[in-house]
Parts: sequence; structure tokens; C-alpha cells
Amino acid sequence: MEPAHSSPYGLLNLWSQGDLAIKAVALILLLMSVVSWWLIVTRAWRLIRLRRAARAAAAFWHARSFDEGLQALRAPGTPAPGLNPFHGLVLEGRAAAVHHEASREELHGQLSLAEWVGDALRAAIDDSADRLRSGLSVLASVASTAPFVGLFGTVWGIYHALLNIGASGQAGIDQVAGPVGEALIMTAFGLAVAIPAVLGYNALNRANRKLIGQLRRFAQRLHGYFLIGPTVAEADGPLHGRPLRAAAPLNAAEA
Repeated sequence: MEPAHSSPYGLLNLWSQGDLAIKAVALILLLMSVVSWWLIVTRAWRLIRLRRAARAAAAFWHARSFDEGLQALRAPGTPAPGLNPFHGLVLEGRAAAVHHEASREELHGQLSLAEWVGDALRAAIDDSADRLRSGLSVLASVASTAPFVGLFGTVWGIYHALLNIGASGQAGIDQVAGPVGEALIMTAFGLAVAIPAVLGYNALNRANRKLIGQLRRFAQRLHGYFLIGPTVAEADGPLHGRPLRAAAPLNAAEA
């Protein structure tokens, strides 16, 4: 019985018979596949850790002091403080409140505390959303272009089949089997690269929207805390301080 690897229509034989264009298409599709799977795996792992951070954010409001709340945001399994958007929101909000308190003589000190803290929290959320979306554009590009790259290999393979037919003067199976096989394989490769990229993009985009919604709700509570909670000087004291004034809505649309 003849070994399978010696078949004239096997993958290795098709690779050895393929010209530079077919090999370039195959390498491009392989690179697209590696990049898309790397993005899917790394972004999925990051989202798993950020979900733990979201659960830790709920514990922030059960802490008895501001520092204890910050410590709760550093629970095991959560991202480092610099990569934790919930931790970053707390620090940005506190920094904005402290800066506003110390800059009353400057122009921006004439703005209300609600506006100043709200702008700082919105900017932090926008930065976090940009980081969460990083890499998704690459997945979208792979999902939309991989089928066409495979289609180019398909067209090129059929073109070679027609050239073989014209050169031999007859449409024998031995003249067209190799090039048509290349064409079909390139089509399959293009779909194999595009389908995981599409599914990964949709799943990651949906998870990102959910996490951004959790960030917005957490920021809304922080906004109220820095307005009606303890004064800035008492930031390391109990979370439930003497109310200062009613909290203004974080989003302008809610006003």
C-alpha cells in the first residue's frame, strides 16, 4: 500500500508544486491566523481578570475606610493597579477632588466640584474603553479580508488549471487536479482564518460593552461619593461621612 504522504494530491505535494503566489497567500493566511488567535486568547484572559476586578469593585463600598477600599480593589487575581480600570477611576476621582480643592484661585477652580470630578471620571472611562478595544480592529480586519485573500488563491489556482489545459490541449484530471486542489485549499484556509476572527471579535466586543457599563455605574457612585461623602481632607477616614451637598449626575444626559 502506497504511503499517504506520497499522494500527488496531498498538502505537502501541493505546497511543493505551488508557485510563489500560492505560497505567499498561504503564509499571509497563516500569519493572520496566528495574530487573530493571539489576540483572542490574550484579550479573553484580560477580560477574565477584569471581571474579577469588577467583583472586587463591589467590595470597595463595603470597606470602612478609603485606603481599605483601595486594598479591596487589589484582590488576588485582579490586574495590577496600573492595569485595573476600577482602581484607576478611584485614584483619578480623588486626584481631581484634591486638585479642585487646592486650586480655587485658578480659573478651573471656579468650576463646580461636580463638573471637575465628572470630567475626570469620564476621561478615565474613555481611556479604559480605548485600552479594552485595542486589537479589536485587527480582528475585524482579519475577519473581513481573510476570505478575499483565500479567494485570490482560489482564482490563481483556477488560472493555473486553465493554463495547464491550454498547454496540454486536453482537460485531463492530471492537468487540473493539482491547481484546482490548491484553489479549494486556499478557499478553506481563508474561511478557517475568518470564522474564528469574526466569532472572537463579536464575543470580545460584547464583553467589553458589559465591562464599560460596569465602569460607568462604578464611576457614578464615585461621583456621588466625592460630592456628598467625607471632605477631601478626610479621604482616609470612614466612607460614610457627613453629607456636603446633593450629588449631580455624572452624565449630562441624566441632568
